[in-house]
Amino acid sequence: MNSIEKERPAAGIIDRSQIDALLAILQKRGYSVIGPRVHEGAITYKSITSSADLPIGWKEEQRAGSYRLTKRNDETLFGFNTTPQSWKQFLHPPVSKLWQSEKNGQRYTEIPRSDKPVKYAFFGVRPCDLAAISILDTVFLKGPYTDTNYRSQRNSAFTVVVNCNQAGGTCFCASMNTGPRASGQFDLALTEILQARRHYFLVEIGSAAGAEFIKDVPHGTATEADLTVAENAVNNARDRMGRSVDTSDLQSLLYRNTDNKRWAETAKRCMTCTNCTMVCPTCFCTTIEDVTDLTGKQAERLRKWDSCFTMEFSYIHGGSIRSSVIARYRQWLTHKFAYWQDQFGTYGCVGCGRCITWCPVGIDVTEEIQCIRKYEQTNQSTISSKENR
Repeated sequence: MNSIEKERPAAGIIDRSQIDALLAILQKRGYSVIGPRVHEGAITYKSITSSADLPIGWKEEQRAGSYRLTKRNDETLFGFNTTPQSWKQFLHPPVSKLWQSEKNGQRYTEIPRSDKPVKYAFFGVRPCDLAAISILDTVFLKGPYTDTNYRSQRNSAFTVVVNCNQAGGTCFCASMNTGPRASGQFDLALTEILQARRHYFLVEIGSAAGAEFIKDVPHGTATEADLTVAENAVNNARDRMGRSVDTSDLQSLLYRNTDNKRWAETAKRCMTCTNCTMVCPTCFCTTIEDVTDLTGKQAERLRKWDSCFTMEFSYIHGGSIRSSVIARYRQWLTHKFAYWQDQFGTYGCVGCGRCITWCPVGIDVTEEIQCIRKYEQTNQSTISSKENR
């Protein structure tokens, strides 16, 4: 998907009633549409066929270690922020079969993979999650080695973004420059506008595929008033972020503070449960497992999600490199905000806030960074006072 213009020209407006037409056209073109829907007490990403499947009139309340669904007093389709899941699961699945063989007599024969990539349409992608997909693109597609499974799935996807017009309790995308408005790498971007007598979406084009697609969707012309309302809605979300991070000198700050006392304080709370890495839209650590059936006739090699919070992840001959909770938490946070930049030229965090919401003990990365910075400043002041005595 290639952005056709940096300014992302508005294609027009789509009435609420035409969302079903948009979804129907996607399905007619062979896409398996994935979007948000209420499931088992949460909003998750699953297959949808019509707007009735969307979380109409629902919102979530998120705080550190807390997530609750509640009803809104309106009929918005996207009146929520983030979900427990991310789109990573469709591009980089939790379990992937890499290889399979079967025993015939005394010989093993490789069984060719027959699975073809699903032609997904991602409907309702938040800007922070779009930024996360872009980060995964860098990891899997732009290095010295390309993940062919990821590439085939990514190249066939059609992406419809929904800009945020509100902020969640644990969101800090504005600090990471990943939202609340999408900046590119989408096919279409929608901004939901709900007024007293009108419910519609501003639609913007981000690719040639999006420009071609929108021709088949009934839409009108956006006025200057429509553009202003949409811009104000996004600005409202930016001004009401639940969290913030001071990213000035952040990489150097973490490199200077590998022995900061905050690591030990946080380690006393951290359960190394891996929740933060499982819900993170950019974590990509995996492990490889070789398995056979009970008869010994079939063997498979599987790739599974793993986490740097497990003792086994850093195990080499002789033991684990990061045997303490302090070392494992420091590794995760420092990777996200410091040496991810050395590896990939960007932060590994998009400010979605999932790790804060789904941490059982409510560890907040924005608070951790703030405390590390504060402790460093306090320590420097103490040293300076002693030197001036």
